[in-house]
Amino acid sequence: MFELLSSLGSWVKRQEITTDNAVFRLHYMFTALLLLCFSAIITASQFIGDPIECMGDKSIPGNVRMIELESSFGLVNPAGHEDEKKYYTYYQWVVFVLFLQAMLCYFPKWLWDMWESNLLSTIVVGLNYGMITEEEKESKKKTLIDYMLKHIKHHNMYAIKYFFCEVLCLINIIGQMYLMNAFFDGEFMQYGRKVTDFSDMDQDNRIDPMVYVFPRITKCTFHKFGPSGTIMRSDFLCVLPLNIFNEKSFVFLWFWYIIIATLLSALVLFRIAIIALPSTRAHIFHFYNRIISKDTAAAISRKTSLGDWWVMFMLGSNMDPLIYREVMSELAKKIEISSSNSL
Repeated sequence: MFELLSSLGSWVKRQEITTDNAVFRLHYMFTALLLLCFSAIITASQFIGDPIECMGDKSIPGNVRMIELESSFGLVNPAGHEDEKKYYTYYQWVVFVLFLQAMLCYFPKWLWDMWESNLLSTIVVGLNYGMITEEEKESKKKTLIDYMLKHIKHHNMYAIKYFFCEVLCLINIIGQMYLMNAFFDGEFMQYGRKVTDFSDMDQDNRIDPMVYVFPRITKCTFHKFGPSGTIMRSDFLCVLPLNIFNEKSFVFLWFWYIIIATLLSALVLFRIAIIALPSTRAHIFHFYNRIISKDTAAAISRKTSLGDWWVMFMLGSNMDPLIYREVMSELAKKIEISSSNSL
């Protein structure tokens, strides 16, 4: 179990060349890892205990397994009304749903890696290290500048595909919230809020939302034929120890999904502003790369397309700062000259 969790921990490692945004990484890296860890912990019954323990007629063979595969129910009393049955059929599928969610969180990363095809790694050509010889630095700078000049205004699809993957992350998170809401019979959307409000409710009428969604004790009814052929009813009291972990993990997931959905929504709005308001690109370029002068940032933003601007913007996260300043200054001058000659 510990070896499995440690191997999952290797998922979170610093990338030598970053081709994405920090919020994007929170989605495919942290969220997917969190879901996989929860799935692995639930699967590890040797640490949590048996998934279900039933007390009842011992003469019925395989009763625990049959009840686990079917369903159980609990008696709830909402707002002072008469007790009513609530059936629970989803607990056996929780581990599979968590694993599916982790794969869905990683899908935008997989798609972006396929589309990106190591473009940034190729054009950076080792300029992310400052400790190189002057001759090697000049040669690699020339290669990078020649590439950008030769492929000027040919990177729009590169940026659009990346922005699409960020939108896909937001769609995925919102979709997963609705998926979990349907999976838990409409209880997930308000789950976290109900948990935080629980302590302020009237003790005589309140129901613990964690116990309501993830009951620790349920009742199961089993029917069998008696000696004379008459159907006999047997009742079982079932303990679900895994739900002690489930109730806490899904509270955490509820709050985390709200946070990541908010961050992704803000990020998508930011991308829309970059696309719709080209005048903002120079300010953004200089804000994130203060080592570049405002004139250089303005020249690059004014004379290049969205895709070229994005590639040069991302180079700032993957190159030695001093080398990056030199490259951007030279590029800005050559782009200005090229633009003047084309008039």
